[in-house]
Amino acid sequence: MISNHSVSRRTFLAASAALPFLVRQAAAQSKVAVGLELYSVRNDWMRDQLGTLRSVAKLGYEVVEFWAPYYQWTTDQAKETRKVMDDVGLKCLSTHNGPASFTADGMQKAIDLNQIIGSKAIIQSSAPRATTADEWKKFAEGMIAATEKLRGLGMTAGFHNHQSEWPPFAGGTLRPMDVLAANTPRDFILQFDVGTCLEAGHDPVAWVTANPGRIKSMHCKDWGKGEGRGYGVLFGEGDAPWQAIFKAAESVGGVETYLIEQEAGPVAEQMLRAQKCLANYRKMRG
Repeated sequence: MISNHSVSRRTFLAASAALPFLVRQAAAQSKVAVGLELYSVRNDWMRDQLGTLRSVAKLGYEVVEFWAPYYQWTTDQAKETRKVMDDVGLKCLSTHNGPASFTADGMQKAIDLNQIIGSKAIIQSSAPRATTADEWKKFAEGMIAATEKLRGLGMTAGFHNHQSEWPPFAGGTLRPMDVLAANTPRDFILQFDVGTCLEAGHDPVAWVTANPGRIKSMHCKDWGKGEGRGYGVLFGEGDAPWQAIFKAAESVGGVETYLIEQEAGPVAEQMLRAQKCLANYRKMRG
């Protein structure tokens, strides 16, 4: 039997040197909330919005992200939603929005609703009609204006990527996402959808590391190559290198929220699949 006093000085120093890293790593993991993009349970949501929130909370999710239909709420509906969220311990840190939320006439409504439910980020979830670098720069100007308006309210804007933003423009290597990242301020959120990046054949870890501090919100949507897979695979069962992605997101990307999104599969199993995705996430994260 080895006594406690037999630990060598070298071993002790090595362990001591590693401790700060392990503490930082544990702290990084512990502060990243895990949530659900509610599009994952859209059929339940459209039937019973408040009941769906209660069900999602029971699964163990900490955060929800509302998708575009929330914009049709009245302020009274938003207040009722916030009450239920508070009752079941859910938070909303961001919402998905169509172009209407970024118009001069429409932004104030988005602001009002987001403030009521506690959201700090208004994310554009639909791709603009832009096909050239100049058109993407023009789109970025609108995102800059939105970010500047929201900044004074303690909020920000962001963009959720899709497959179409990854292929480079004709005749070059520059991609729409590169243009958007280069022409928006650092507090503008590049909400990263991992699955669409994978499907387009690009490297999710490289994207995160190339944009330090910009990946505050990540859609943990998996994707698998091959017949019958695609977006039908559950989180953790596709081709995404999640451990490497998490490491990059937490050490470089500035991630604050992981949002599980499961957009395919049998309609009747949406809530069940959301539960299975969370179980896979917890198993992976230890």
